[in-house]
This record gives sequence, C-alpha cells and structure tokens, in this order.
Amino acid sequence: MDGTGSIRLLLQVVRGIGRNSGAGFSGEFKKDCIDLSRRVVLLSHLFEEIMEFKGDVKLMNLSWSSELMVALQDAKKLLVVSASFDPKISPDGLAKKILFQFQSVTWKLEQALANIPYDHFDISEEVKEQVDLVRDQMRRARERYGKPLNSAADKDLHIVETTININHQDSETKIETASKEGFSKVCNHNEAVYSSSKSCETSSLVDESKKSDAPTIPVDFLCPISLELMRDPVIVSTGQTYERSYIQKWIDCGNTTCPKTQQKLQNSILTPNYVLRSLIAQWCVTHNIAQPNSLTNRRLKGHDGSFVDISKDIEAIEVLIRNLSSVLFQERRSALTKIRSLSKRSTDNRILLAEAGAIPVLVRLLTSEDNFTQENAVTSILNLSIYENNKELIMLANAVPSVVQLLRTGTMETRENAAATLFSLSLANENKIIIGASGAIPELVNLLGNGSNRGKKDAATALFNLCVYQGNKGRAVRAGIIPVLLKMLSDSSMIDESLTILSVLASHQEAKTAIVKASTIPVLIDLARTGLPRSKENATSVLLSLCKRDKDNLDCISRLGAVIPLTELANNGSDRAKRKAKSLLEHLQRSQQVQH
Repeated sequence: MDGTGSIRLLLQVVRGIGRNSGAGFSGEFKKDCIDLSRRVVLLSHLFEEIMEFKGDVKLMNLSWSSELMVALQDAKKLLVVSASFDPKISPDGLAKKILFQFQSVTWKLEQALANIPYDHFDISEEVKEQVDLVRDQMRRARERYGKPLNSAADKDLHIVETTININHQDSETKIETASKEGFSKVCNHNEAVYSSSKSCETSSLVDESKKSDAPTIPVDFLCPISLELMRDPVIVSTGQTYERSYIQKWIDCGNTTCPKTQQKLQNSILTPNYVLRSLIAQWCVTHNIAQPNSLTNRRLKGHDGSFVDISKDIEAIEVLIRNLSSVLFQERRSALTKIRSLSKRSTDNRILLAEAGAIPVLVRLLTSEDNFTQENAVTSILNLSIYENNKELIMLANAVPSVVQLLRTGTMETRENAAATLFSLSLANENKIIIGASGAIPELVNLLGNGSNRGKKDAATALFNLCVYQGNKGRAVRAGIIPVLLKMLSDSSMIDESLTILSVLASHQEAKTAIVKASTIPVLIDLARTGLPRSKENATSVLLSLCKRDKDNLDCISRLGAVIPLTELANNGSDRAKRKAKSLLEHLQRSQQVQH
C-alpha cells in the first residue's frame, strides 16, 4: 500500500467514528465517549491536508501511520464497549477497567500524534493549531483519568475483559466486550518494507460472522496498554507484565509510574517473562493461531492460514549460523554469503534467521577487519531490518555503534549499506533518538557530501528521517549539513533531496539561522523562478519556513525580487506551490502594511 493509501485508511476510520457518534452516546461514559470522538473527528482536516501532499514519497516516513492506525482502531473499539455498558447487568469492576482503557487509548493517541512529521507535510497553520489543541486536550484528559486509579484499592487492575457473563431476563448470555469491533482480534505489527516497496499495512476490521468462532484470548496474554497478544512480555518493578515495546515507550516518555497500578516504578529494568511467553506459545499452538512472529514450534504460518513444517529449513539455517564462527575462513565466507542471499529473498527467511539467533552473530562480525565480512554482515542486517520485529532485536544486540564505525571507515559499498541500515532502523521512532546520539549524523553528513551518487541518496534518506526528530536537527546543523545541502542545490540529481531536508530543518531556529547565514535565500528564490515544478514547490516551502515571523528575511526576499516568481506560482503552480506562494505573499503584504 502506498503512502496515500495509508492516509486514506486513517481518514476512513476517523470519519467512521464521526458517523457512529452522530447517533449520540448515553450511559455512564457518555461524556468520555463524546469527548474522545470529538477529538478524533477533528483530525480529519489533518489527514485531508496530508492526502494533498505532493512531496518526495521516498523520503516520507510512514511508520507513524501504522502506530496511529492502531490507536484509532482501539479508540473505535472502546467507544463501542463504553456505549453498551450498563451498570445494572455488567460485572463488578468493569467500569473501572473501562476507565483505565480511556486513559490507555488517550495516551496512545497522544503519542502517535506527537510522532507525525508535520514539518515535512506542509500542514497549514490553522490545522497545526487544531492538532496542537487536540494533543493538549488529550494530555489533560490522560492526567485526569490517572486520578481515580491512584486511589484505587484494587492494585491488580486488569484490562477490560474479553468476555463478560451477564444475566438478563433470567437467562445467561455470553457476549464479547468488544462487541462489533472485536477486542479479541490479534493485531500483528505490520512489516515496514524498505526502498521502493516501502509501505505501512494496516489490518481491516474483523467480520462479525468470522469472529464468532474465534477462541477468546486469555486476558493475561494481552498487553494492558495495547490490548494485543504479547510477543515479548516483560515484567516491571511492580510485578506487572507488558509488551516490551509499549512499556518502553511509556517509560521513554518520562512516565515514572506503572500504567496498571499507578505505583511508582523503582527502576526502569524490564525482565523477560519467559514463563508467560511459553504459555502464550502453547496456547497459540493449541488453538492453531499464529503467534505474533508467525513462528510456532518450528512451524510457520502461511498466507492461507495453514502451518508448514520448516524443521529442515531451520536446521539448515542453524548450520549456516554455526559456520559463521568456523575456524575455516572460506567456510565463514560461504555461510555469510548464503545468509545475505537468504535475508534478501523473503519475509519468512528474515523471521527464521532472527529466530535462529543470526542477529547477535552478524553484529559481532561487523567489527571484523575483513572488508568482505564487514560488507556482507552489514548488508545482511539491513535485509533483516526490513521485517519490523527484527528492528528491536538489532537494537538490543547493540548494532548501532558498529554500524556507525563502518559508516566512518568501511569501503564505499559498506558505507552505503550502513547508511541504509540506519535509515531502516530509524523508521521505528524510538530509534531516532538512539541513532542520533550515537555519532551517526556527522558520518552521514560526510557521506552526503563526499560519497558516491548512491551513497549520497542513502545518506539523504537517513538524515531526513533522523531530522524528523527535533533533537537531531541541531546535531545535523553542528555537523555542517547546511553548506553540504547548499552545494547539492547545484547538482541537478540531488536538488530535491537537498530541498526536502532543508524543509524539515527550516523550522528549527539553529538551522534557520545557519541556512540564512549560508546565503541560501538567493539560491532558493532562483529555484522558485527557474527550477522544475517539484523544485519550485520545495524551494517555496523552505522560503515560507524561513520567513514566518521573521521581518528581516521577509525584507530580504522582497529586495531580491521574490514577488514576481511567487506571484507566478500562486497563479500557475501546482496546488501545493500555489498554497505556499499565496501564504508567503500574504506574509509579505502584512509586513509592508506594518512598515507603512
């Protein structure tokens, strides 16, 4: 699915929530439902503007859309559950559990909205203000939801139960709390595909008729934050168990309490819950359900839902991995070549290689002094990172420092693949911080300025993605990226990459100062006048970011004759160019009116 398709799905879910809320909410959670649905519906304007985005899709990070889709689907399910709640016939304690889910869903939406690269999509000021308002409302709502949980006597608070037994008209009826939307559905993390096939897939809702025969997932197997079947359950200091990625994100956001009990976390140590992981695996086998990684007792679930025995494949892969540590040089080389080839072919191979323990061994090989070994090891890790779940395993194996070292000292092809590896890993938002702090950005800037054509493009995609995170923009400026980007503006094959990175940097004050100081404005005006249509769009976008609330820069572009090309774009440019040019002309007009 392309980027536009992913955004269209998000817009459909938001509009669906709006239609459902039109019938009105009632009951104990009426206000909570109204507030949540109203905030979600306000996001429709954001997705409509993103749909109109005409920028370079190759540089567009869509990993955030998958995260936001999960949060929106959870919100939709919660609204259904809450609207059907009846205190007279519902089990004791269910109200408290639904309240906890409002807190959890609100937090997930708040975090997902924070990860959208607004600068890249050229969102209008009005919509930005609207989104900021929604995020602020969600933050306050989350804090408010936290209060009743602090005083809760029941510290062993579970998530909303998957099934409720209710007595109604003297008959016992078993219903799913998820009602029409299926809380019991297992939401697998979608694979983020690298390069030209990069996309974010989102799962569709479960059909009610199909869902009725599905086994109920035990409550203890679901992460209290995500409501998903756990893949990597870990225990925090309070004794509660969560999916590793969700509780790690909770902690990384500065939270110091246990989401479930609201007790203060004594430390941030996450201890693997091997017993629960084993129980989940056994349950999945018993009910013929794929585990989140699709691998169960040496059986792999195919696209048709059937399981295929892959014992021989795993044994062959395990032999290859053992041979990576062979004392025989040629045997090591042969095994590494085969692993690189296998990792390139299919998702199934990437799952099997990771499950067999290939990642830690490949990470150790990154420090080899042999160029052939370095190149094939880093390329194998790049291929494995295409499968979303492997990104975490690669990060846990502490691969980033060694990849950065290869970016610094490897052969040109090794440096290119090291840059591509950092880009792939940075698609997971939490990794942007780690990679940015690892010393990778100066090396990427160096490759951007001095690499081969392919190396420059790999560095450009990695730098753009890393600089979506605000904290990395200053690092890029201090690494000397602005002069390199300015030089690239004279290279016809790299103009769009340069302008796209400038557009995401220009909103950062340190970068803005450096861009102006490097005498970039005259070049941007010239591109707005004589460049190709996309270059005109991007150049105008950068100029708008530089000139917002900056009288000196507005005076500068006025003196340099920007009004003529901007007027031409406002009348005859693409839709995005027209919008940018008109906005910039309005800023110029207001500035001149103030002067007079």
